Amino acid sequence: MVGLLPLKENIGVRVPAGQPQSLTDMMVHHELHTTGSGVKLNWLRAAVLGANDGIVSVASIVVGVAGASDSSGFIFTAGVAGLAAGALSMAVGEYVSVSTQRDTEKALLEKERLELLNEPEEELDELASLYEEKGLTKATARTVAEELTAHDAFAAHVDAELHIDPKALTNPWHAAIASGASFLSGAFIPLIAIVLPPASLRLPVTFAAVLGALVITGTLSAQAGGANKLKATLRVVLGGALAMAITFGVGKMFGVIGI
Repeated sequence: MVGLLPLKENIGVRVPAGQPQSLTDMMVHHELHTTGSGVKLNWLRAAVLGANDGIVSVASIVVGVAGASDSSGFIFTAGVAGLAAGALSMAVGEYVSVSTQRDTEKALLEKERLELLNEPEEELDELASLYEEKGLTKATARTVAEELTAHDAFAAHVDAELHIDPKALTNPWHAAIASGASFLSGAFIPLIAIVLPPASLRLPVTFAAVLGALVITGTLSAQAGGANKLKATLRVVLGGALAMAITFGVGKMFGVIGI
C-alpha cells in the first residue's frame, strides 16, 4: 500500500524533486505536455477562425455596397464600419464568454477544494472510481489515485473530475484582444482589395484576393484541427464565394430599385 500524506495537509503540495520517477510522475509530465499543446492549438484555431470571419464579413459588406453603388467613398465607409463593428463585436463577445467560463471554472475549483478539506476519504474513493471507469483494474486504479493524491490531491481531482488546469485559466482580456486582432487582420484584406484598384477591376480583384486568403485560412484551420485539408478548404472557399455572391446580388437589386 502506498503511504499517504493527510489530505488536509497535501492540497497543492508537490513531491520534492529528486525522488525516483513513478507512475504518478510520468502521468503528471504527460498531462503538462498535452495541456500546453492543447492550449496552443486552441489559440491557433481561434485566431484562424477570427481572421476567416473578418475576411468573409467585410468582403460581403463591401461587395454588397459595390453592387449598389460605384462610389468609392460609400464602399470605403461601409467597409470601415463593418471592420470596426465586427472587431468590437468579436472582442466584446469573447470577453463576456470567457469571463463567464472563467467564473464558472473558479467556482468549480473552489467547490472541489472544500470537498477535499471536508470529505478527504470520499474524494479519494471517487478519484479511484474515475480511473477504474477509464479501464484500470480496481487495485491499479486505487494505487494511481493514492499516488496522485500524495503528489498533489487538488491537481489530481480537478484534472480527473473537472478537466481544468488551475494554472491555465483563460484570461478574458487576452481572449478579447486576440479575437479582435485576428478579425482585423482578415478584414483588411477585402477592404484594401476593393479600394485600391480602379472601378472596373474592383470586384474581380476583391474576389480573387478574398478567395486566395480563404484558401490559406482554410488550410491552416484544417491543419490546426487535424482535418482533411482539401475538404476544409473547399468548404471555407465555397462558403465565402456564396456569401459574396448573395450580398452582391442583394446590393445590385437595391441599387437598381434605387432605395
